[in-house]
Amino acid sequence: MSDKIIDGTRIAKETLAAAETRVAALKRDHGVTPCLVTILVGSDPSSIVYTQMKRKRCEKIGMASRKVELPEQTTTEELVKVVTELGADPAVHGILLQHPSPKQIDERAAFEAIPVGKDVDGVTFGSFANMWFGEGGFASCTPGGIIRLMDAYDLPIEGKHAVVIGRSAILGKPMAGLLLDRNATVTICHSRTQNIADIVRTADIIVAAVGRANFVQGDWVKPGAVVMDAGYNEGNVGDVDYEAAKANASMITPVPGGVGPMTIATLIDQTVDAAEAAVAAG
Repeated sequence: MSDKIIDGTRIAKETLAAAETRVAALKRDHGVTPCLVTILVGSDPSSIVYTQMKRKRCEKIGMASRKVELPEQTTTEELVKVVTELGADPAVHGILLQHPSPKQIDERAAFEAIPVGKDVDGVTFGSFANMWFGEGGFASCTPGGIIRLMDAYDLPIEGKHAVVIGRSAILGKPMAGLLLDRNATVTICHSRTQNIADIVRTADIIVAAVGRANFVQGDWVKPGAVVMDAGYNEGNVGDVDYEAAKANASMITPVPGGVGPMTIATLIDQTVDAAEAAVAAG
């Protein structure tokens, strides 16, 4: 693998191996098995695959995984009741509501029913606030995974100009908060940004999270910039024109095998964090 390429698959394996050691210690020393619950409303094929993948990763390192599958016609009230009950269950350490939910669901209401201490996917207002104000807690998993990748490769963040392309609630906005907490100067670009190419060309760090295949062109990347591609589009294509961008970038994530594996690894690692916190709290 080229020395320019950030190997998310390798770092995810290392993260999960370390989590497995911590899981074994919780079982041995406290009789506690970290447990992640995945909630799926409806039968979206991609969502089914994603939740299965997350449960398999949990089980592989000795964690417990529990699946809750609700029918397509589930109401917001019914979903909130389920989430609230899981939040009160001391055997549950992390709760993941797979999104998107069916149209009739008020997804924000469902997210807010998750206790912050079990919000291992980093989707509640409380978690967002913690990210923005640097108060710890659980990061949104894809942005958190990106920070972990940068740390694994000793890529400097402090003092750098980071451009985040995209402003979604689960990616662009929390990404900006995490970078700001690490003392980067952050610019957020979005669909209404004018002269976006010129802005991206000033970036030391580019985080592409726009959901459009090959959106970031190679000549948008200034020589030596770090490119983190959080996109995943049809045909295993990211948001960055990979080959063209790689020519200018100092480091770049591939798609697949870059940011994606770290998203799940971060989710699982944060579930172990939650279990350890529950043990510490007695």
